Amino acid sequence: MSATPPTPSLPAGTPGNGPSLTRTQWLICTIAAIGFAFDIYELLMLPLILRHALMDLGGIRPGTPEFSKWFALLFYVPAIAGGIFGLLGGYLTDLFGRRRVLTFSILLYAFAAFAAGFSTSLEMLLVLRCFVFIGVCIEFVAAVAWLAELFPNPKQREKVLGYTQAFSSVGGFLVAVANGAANAWSLSLPPINAEWIPLVGGTIKDQHAAWRYTLMSGLIPALPLLIIRPFLPESPAWQAKKTAGTLKRPSVGQLFSTPQLRRTTIITTLMFAMSFGAAFGAIQMMPQILPGLPEVKTKAETAMTETKAKNAGLPADKQVVPAAVGKQVEQAHTATATTIQEVGGLAGRFVLAMLAVVIISRRKLLRVFVLPGIVIMPIAFGVLMQTSLSMLWVGIFLAAFFTVAQFSFWGNYLPRVFPLHLRGTGESFAANIGGRMIGTMFAAVTALIAAQDWVPGATPAAKFAYTAAGVGTFVYVVNFGLSFLLPEPGAEDLPE
Repeated sequence: MSATPPTPSLPAGTPGNGPSLTRTQWLICTIAAIGFAFDIYELLMLPLILRHALMDLGGIRPGTPEFSKWFALLFYVPAIAGGIFGLLGGYLTDLFGRRRVLTFSILLYAFAAFAAGFSTSLEMLLVLRCFVFIGVCIEFVAAVAWLAELFPNPKQREKVLGYTQAFSSVGGFLVAVANGAANAWSLSLPPINAEWIPLVGGTIKDQHAAWRYTLMSGLIPALPLLIIRPFLPESPAWQAKKTAGTLKRPSVGQLFSTPQLRRTTIITTLMFAMSFGAAFGAIQMMPQILPGLPEVKTKAETAMTETKAKNAGLPADKQVVPAAVGKQVEQAHTATATTIQEVGGLAGRFVLAMLAVVIISRRKLLRVFVLPGIVIMPIAFGVLMQTSLSMLWVGIFLAAFFTVAQFSFWGNYLPRVFPLHLRGTGESFAANIGGRMIGTMFAAVTALIAAQDWVPGATPAAKFAYTAAGVGTFVYVVNFGLSFLLPEPGAEDLPE
């Protein structure tokens, strides 16, 4: 199938709402929603498993310089790889088509995530996370361009982009559930053995580590894609120009060829970076903050004490390692907090999707989420997340609500400001150079600042919380200032 079937005319009594979706269009929305969901699923694995992966693979303890070093490397090096190859992916999306690149990118990150579960060293985990990031960075750009061009009706396009991107937060919820399930069932699941994998050295010491099963679950999105892919159409607008021989050859240089394109590229790249900075420099620090709460510490210590008591009198091969039980307690609370975080993000995305067809000005639409965030971020991380477990849940919900909605905003906005032959390249530059490379760097910034002696806080967790409050507030203020320079799109139709 190479083109979308003709869509029926507007149903009577629903002027302006757009035509009802055909069966093929529902299929398109389904695979796009799966792609968006597992984009975030793959990315949010790292904050959930990183603490325990560092301790298991490298014997590194939180609060040490070595922990901060590898924490920063595993966040930022994959982001650099994703940014560079993601930019190339945007170019390939314009050159070879949206569908083909979309399919390749999903398969890449799914199989790389699965393989990461067999990591025998920090270096191996780092390389495989780079491949995951590359796939995710390419997929977002290809999917947004693909959807925007398959739904030419403006209101329908806004709704499709808004609601399919909302499934990104569903992905965050799913990875929290998967991590919780892996944590609960890891001791009863089959052991993980890497000896059968060619060219992989080393052994897996803890063959029932929950973080490994969480990584391996990243294979899931590849399964429906392999079945549905033959029924997915190419973008009709791109295909028509390609067939007619009128498709212009894309290049990154063209993004700066006119004053309007140059301004659009620079401002969207900087603002995308700030949106990602709030997510990675603040929200994704929650797994580092939560273990420092007195409630969590007490529950973990109690669980370890009870385990030691149960071990008394048992043969050595029947005993359970108390430290592993303590980890399970921490991971269980982290999974719960991550679930609440993703519910907040999902709510923000749905509100954005509803407001996108009501608020005409894109600047005003973005400020609905940026302006309150300037107040919310210091309160959430500087106060609420250090008060109690219930207050942490409130804080992470609010921070995610205002931050995650901005990602849906960019998915709706970017296709409207770049011409067809530069749509993938332009979106990729803003999302990957801005978001993935510059924005994700704020995770490393937060980790490095939190390791300094002059940062307030008596524990590593408290230092992370105060640093996240400062970083989160900073990027929100910068984004608010840049919003006054953000170009307003012209006509509702996509530029050719």
